[in-house]
This record gives sequence, structure tokens and C-alpha cells, in this order.
Amino acid sequence: MTNVRLKKLFAGGIAFLSVSLAGIAACSAQDTQAVKRVVPSSQQEVTMSFSPLVKEAAPAVVNVYTTKVVKQAASPYSRDPFFQRFFGNRMGGMPSERVESSLGSGVIVGTDGVIVTNNHVIEGADEFKVVLSDRREYAAELIIADERTDLAVLKIDTEGEKLPTLEITDTRDVEVGDLVLAIGNPFGVGQTVTTGIISAQARTDVGVSDYAFFLQTDAAINPGNSGGALVDSQGRLVGVNTAIFSRSGGSNGIGFAIPSEMVKRVVDAAVNDGQIIRPWLGLKGQSVTSDIAKSMGLDRPMGVLVTEIYPDGPAEKAGLKRGDLVTSIDGREVFDERGLKFLAATLAPGERASLKVMRSGKEKSVKVKLAPPPGATEAEMNLIEGNASPFSGAEIADLSPALADELGRDPFASGVLVNRVLRRSLASRFGLRPGDMIREIDGTVIKTSEDVLSVLKDKGGRGTRWTVTIERNGRRITSQIRL
Repeated sequence: MTNVRLKKLFAGGIAFLSVSLAGIAACSAQDTQAVKRVVPSSQQEVTMSFSPLVKEAAPAVVNVYTTKVVKQAASPYSRDPFFQRFFGNRMGGMPSERVESSLGSGVIVGTDGVIVTNNHVIEGADEFKVVLSDRREYAAELIIADERTDLAVLKIDTEGEKLPTLEITDTRDVEVGDLVLAIGNPFGVGQTVTTGIISAQARTDVGVSDYAFFLQTDAAINPGNSGGALVDSQGRLVGVNTAIFSRSGGSNGIGFAIPSEMVKRVVDAAVNDGQIIRPWLGLKGQSVTSDIAKSMGLDRPMGVLVTEIYPDGPAEKAGLKRGDLVTSIDGREVFDERGLKFLAATLAPGERASLKVMRSGKEKSVKVKLAPPPGATEAEMNLIEGNASPFSGAEIADLSPALADELGRDPFASGVLVNRVLRRSLASRFGLRPGDMIREIDGTVIKTSEDVLSVLKDKGGRGTRWTVTIERNGRRITSQIRL
């Protein structure tokens, strides 16, 4: 069987060049209304050129070069007296360093030099360089890198010169079948433009990032195009190219782009706040299957069924209940929890999302005021030190919705989480692992970090016996431990 893999187009030469052409209908430069979509009716319309569009859009797409220093261990021959006797110290006795370079693409979204690209293009790099379409080069500063959305924002110093930009549009105006252009630097050959159509929308099972709601296109995208622009027929940015589904690593006509509304959210957060604070709805849901649809009297599977409401969260405050069916958010249909989560994340905390909800067969509109997830964050960890115990060397924290969001865990889970275990510590020796949940110590039910610290305060030292219950991957494990 052919092994089909989903590949990010990342540093080292994986970048996507996709540009959207929303329609062939003529449209003046001043026209901001929706374009009427028509099938070409003559040979003249078929042979129309995208050259004017490319000339306007291409200068806002850049090449992003990154470098990082990688340390290499000393050669084993350098410690061999026989080898040194005949060859000296040619292999080097000290660890060596080498510089790795990689290539991607980016899009200018601010006239003052603000550039958006993929996080995987710049991840782990020490230096960043941006090359404009006219070959001018600039050193770039990393403003923000967000692994969860696979987006990053860079800034170059233009010394007051205003750069060409791409306008960020709303993908609610994009439809399957719309023509698009992909602009980028595939394989490092230089800026290249390819054309195709929007093949599908709202792809949530791609597995590239936590916030998946991708546009799919058949415009040719290859390594080196990551971070490049997907542009519509009016020269507006509808997405940033991010991944391909490929057997060979090259373009097979299935590419994915992050929609422009998420791009705008990350850029705004980077420029205005310097950090991304994600809002949440405070609910858990599941997709509606055919069987569930029948049981609910629906003519087809649709929406997200609310299965859990977080106490005093945004959803509960708005009046949502278990069993409600959320069919859309801000006018956009949703079919699974990932899509609902993505669309909510394109808004900022404090903004209101309009949800269409079906309850007892009746449809209603609910306004939900979004808020950051509550509770401790990763910055509020407790490292257990000192008194000898099975937890010495473990970093723990109360698992809150905020921390769960940072770590990509279930925000409805609760308890004390082991976030990190120091090497060669007692906690490591006795098998404690990151991700474990501490449930009981010597018969005491553990609900908070304070419960752990209280037990450790009264007990410890060599020769002490412990009975510890943890939860790992859904299984409860009880161990008898003697120090």
C-alpha cells in the first residue's frame, strides 16, 4: 500500500505558494462588493491574463531565510591515542559547530515591515533574514511564534519606507471553485506563481496544528512555499500556505492554507499585545452522527452537540445547556468541536460570538461573551525540592482550563498535573512521568497542589514507605514505594 503522508512545508525548504482567484468576473479596483461568479462564455474570457494581479500582489510576498547553530559531539577518534599518534588532532577534540540554513516564504501585512509566516519555517532558528521581491535583504526580528496555530510574525526595519502589503480579507466570501493564486519560493528557485481553485473549506482533520480549519487548494504548493500567500482575484490574502498531502513530498494537488481571519488575529495580537490570549467558549461538544441526527429528529447530521458546560464559564453565563445543538457561529456552519474552537479563537477575549442553537426542536440565537480560560498557567508551576519523597524533582501544578489550553490537554480535566520531571531525581527514579495526574498519596485524595505539599510537609526521609496512586493515559496505577 502506498504510504500517504501529510507534510508541512517547513524550514529547509517547505513553503506553499498558493494564491486565490475568487472569480473571473470583471471588477474595478474600487469595487469592494462581492464579485459575481460566472463561467467563461468566450475564447476571449478564457485567455484573460492574471498578470496585472500578479504584478500588484507579488511584491508583498517575501523569502524568509533562517539559520541556526547546531553543536556536534567530538569525534570518537579524537580520544584514541593510536589515532592521534599517526594523524594528530585533525578530527578535533572539542565539540564542533555547524550552521544549518532553511528557506520559507512570508507575506507583508504591515507597511512598516510586519511579516507573517509559518511557525515551522522559523522554529528553532537563531537568525532571520527577509529578502523582498526586488532582492533587497533585511535582518528580521521575531515578534511572536505560535506553535498552536503554526503562525509567526516577523518585523524588519524599513527606515521609514512603506512596503507593499496584501489586504487580509474574510474567507466567508470564499467559495469552493473560486480561482486562487499561490505565490512563494518553491525549492528555492525564486518567486513563483501557480494557479488553481479552492477545493474545499473547513478541513479540520488535517493534523497540522491544534487550531485546524484549513482551506484546501489544488494550486501547486511545494517545499519552500510555507508561509506564502493564497490570494483571490482581487489580490487579497485569503490564506497562508502551510501543508500538503503528498506521497512523494511534492505537490499532488492537495494543499492546505490557514484562513486569513486566524492570520489577522495572530498579527493583531503580535503587534498590539505582544502575546496571544486565546478566548474559549467553556463547553465541550461532539459531532453529530447519522444515528444521533435521527434520534434528534434532524433530516441530516449537522452542528456540534454540547456534552458538557464548564461551571461559570462563558457558555453557562450565556444560557447554553447540555444537549443544545450549536449549528453555526457568527454565520458560519460548524460540524465538529475543532471548527467551533477555531472560529471562536479568531476573536479576542471580551468580544461576543453569535451562536445559532437548536433546543427542543426550536432554533434560537445566543450571544456568548468570550473570556480567557480561567486558572493557573504554565508560569505557576511548583518544583518539589528538599524533603526526600517520590515527588522530589517533579514540577507540579493544578490543572486549570488555562494550563490545559497551554499544554494542549482537556480543559475539563482537573487535579494535580506532573508537568516535568528532572533527570536523575527521586521522582524520575520511581517512574513518575510528565503528564501523570496525582490522585492519592497514602490514602489522602489529592485535588490541589496544596494537598500534595501538605502531605510532604509531614512525611519524608530515607526508609519512609509511600502508597501513591496516579492516573496515566486514563489508567489508575497504585504503587508501593520505599525510599
